[in-house]
Amino acid sequence: MLSIVIFAAIIWWGGRFLGMPKAVRGSVVLVLYLALLTVHLTLPDGHNLRLATGGSARSWLILGGIGLLAVGYWRIIAVLKTRAQPKDAPMSQKTGTFSETELDRYARHIVLRELGGPGQKKLKNAKVLVIGAGGLGAPALQYLAAAGVGTIGVIDDDEVENANLQRQVIHRDEDIGVPKVFSAEKAMKAQNPYVEVRPYHRRLEGDNAEALFSDYDLILDGTDNFDTRYLVNQTAVALGKPLISGALSQWEGQLSLFHPKAGGPCYQCIFPEAPAAGLAPSCSEAGVVGPLPGVVGAMMALEAIKHITGAGKTLRSSMLIYDGLYAETRRIQLKQTPHCPVCATKSD
Repeated sequence: MLSIVIFAAIIWWGGRFLGMPKAVRGSVVLVLYLALLTVHLTLPDGHNLRLATGGSARSWLILGGIGLLAVGYWRIIAVLKTRAQPKDAPMSQKTGTFSETELDRYARHIVLRELGGPGQKKLKNAKVLVIGAGGLGAPALQYLAAAGVGTIGVIDDDEVENANLQRQVIHRDEDIGVPKVFSAEKAMKAQNPYVEVRPYHRRLEGDNAEALFSDYDLILDGTDNFDTRYLVNQTAVALGKPLISGALSQWEGQLSLFHPKAGGPCYQCIFPEAPAAGLAPSCSEAGVVGPLPGVVGAMMALEAIKHITGAGKTLRSSMLIYDGLYAETRRIQLKQTPHCPVCATKSD
């Protein structure tokens, strides 16, 4: 019996660590409990399966009653907390309405002619997924949360390391060893409790990318390897999702918005093949100046805000290149490759 209880605890706490919703974890544990009850109520006394799981249904019924009381108790506490919540507490994401505190928080957005109240409401109703909580993801996530983007997903399988803290400003020294998505979630919720943060502590793979992307309106790619960038681009194009992509190297950064469905090229139109080994070293190999990811990551967040609200002109069909060493900025036009294997047949 003890082994079954330990197994249920592993399902509950292990699922929480992997980012599984509470409802899913609870459903799995409930199914396990009902299966055990079925075994004890249908099989004859002395059956090996009954003996291996406690021998009697009585213990499981008592345990289920205790669990039911505990769930009821916490449900009552939750209801009481809701009733006691201040009027200016975060409102339901689905309503799209703002509390007095939110109106004051976003006042500098609301007075902007290009944003205003309608633009801020679009931000509140938007869902943005950020790939990577590292150098580029850190400032992008922080500014998206501060700006009031209603739902922000972040996927990363890494943990915070000491060497990250020179540039990944969303993390703290006390977060070393913590999965980056949970460290980022804590910082974002501390910055703005009015947004929903969805952390995914896992690696983006071909078998989970499409299901993940489908729930979001806009994708931001802050990864540092070409395999993932190509996967992100292919998935975004297949689903017709706009993609803001950024990259860094030593003192220079670049970013662009790829959205073939709305016109223009995809990422693979511009970078059809990954460079040979050694020609595009990672930040850990070539180095990167600390504030540079902040500059480019903040630009990515700004492009996201412009795309969501329709303000100004985005970097669709163009690329911005920033040279931090010589304080130079260049903007180049991009064109779709006619026979691109990713987007040539997807942009019609």
